Amino acid sequence: MVTRTNELKKLDAIYQSNTNNLVLMYGRTGSAKEALLDSFTTGKSYFYYRSRQCSDAKQLFYLDKQMRETYNFLKASQSFEESFKNFRSKDGSKLVVIIDEAQFAIRKNTELFYSLCSLKNRKLYPGKVMIIVVSSSIVWAENTFPEVVGSLKSSVDETIKLENLSFLDVVRAFPSYSVAQCVSTYGIIGGVADYVERWDGRKNIKANVCEHILSPTGFLYKEAEGYISSELRELSCYNTILGSIASGNEKLNDLFEDTGYSRAKISVYMKNLAAFDVVDKVVSFETGGWDNTKKGVYRIVDPYINFWFTFVYPHLSELISRTPESFYNEFIYPYLDRYLQTYFIDVCREYLHLLNVVDQLPIKLVKIGTWVGKEGNIDVIGQSSNRENVVGICNWAEKQMSYKRYEELLESMKKARITANTIYLFSATKFDDKLIELSKENKSVVLVDMTEL
Repeated sequence: MVTRTNELKKLDAIYQSNTNNLVLMYGRTGSAKEALLDSFTTGKSYFYYRSRQCSDAKQLFYLDKQMRETYNFLKASQSFEESFKNFRSKDGSKLVVIIDEAQFAIRKNTELFYSLCSLKNRKLYPGKVMIIVVSSSIVWAENTFPEVVGSLKSSVDETIKLENLSFLDVVRAFPSYSVAQCVSTYGIIGGVADYVERWDGRKNIKANVCEHILSPTGFLYKEAEGYISSELRELSCYNTILGSIASGNEKLNDLFEDTGYSRAKISVYMKNLAAFDVVDKVVSFETGGWDNTKKGVYRIVDPYINFWFTFVYPHLSELISRTPESFYNEFIYPYLDRYLQTYFIDVCREYLHLLNVVDQLPIKLVKIGTWVGKEGNIDVIGQSSNRENVVGICNWAEKQMSYKRYEELLESMKKARITANTIYLFSATKFDDKLIELSKENKSVVLVDMTEL
């Protein structure tokens, strides 16, 4: 079972404080917020209400009905404030009040949130309370909510975003998997907690893809387009753009030529997709080689949506007419390693971050990124506060990392106008003999294989 230990500790620390609290907690659908709330409320006095998609009047009706049933009151309330006066703590301890899927209840009308603020300020209930406003809509939490509540936003004491799980979390979730299998899993489903929870670590990658993605009964079969349509209208337009990016059109002009949409329209759609972490504009690490940097590159940053639009969406007819195994063998397997290269780079970047946290790098890094050149890339760049650097390149698919790749890195460093204290060469396979000899002679060149990862 996926557990959010850090977030649970944070919630507990807030609960233990000697004041009333109002917390905004949000994360995408599948972020395991329900399991987190269940763990947090164990042994505590709490009231949980899950908002509906309904009118404001009906929202009050359902919440008040649950309140009266919970605390044995007969009289119906005419407002949220009146209803909240019914709160009771069964044992006198701090009361936890949870409004889940709050985006359905706090839209244009701020009455509910205003009443929650009054509750926090002890105008409705004399005891201590911890109020948690919860949402599975990133767009609502980051954009709509601040606009709707206005100055009342200052009443929020803590904001907790349930980020996707890291690669290290994925490794921990599948103890019987090899590192290579974990990288493959991470590149296909990413770090969405619910996806990780339902992926079967007893089965290999192909079996999971066939069962969960390519089969009509699989839990991920309609998930990619379903997730997009949960936040956005005009699904056909977004599908067109995502399909175009997945096929290699990563610059605005390329998308304009491929889709036929205007540049202004594409920019608006990109902004909407970026608002809930589906796409992002790649920003190269700032170096002196700005003239050699590729600018304005868009990427699909949600791994599963990227996987779907790369491998499945272009072949929907074959998906219906083929068996999952046949589809996987022809349309996925031959190209999977090339696709996974990007995610191996992410893993290597996370590895450097972890080394930095435990002070196992030659310099203390303050930022880590990548450099995308017009010719050549630097997969990983880390920089200290006084602008010293470490750099790295990553090999996932080639049978061994060659000395030529190292020479290409040095050339890219010249174009980026960057030097490095240490060069990390990451390989999922082997290193050629010349690189092994180089690392023995030059301690600033560090080889990292899958065992080390």
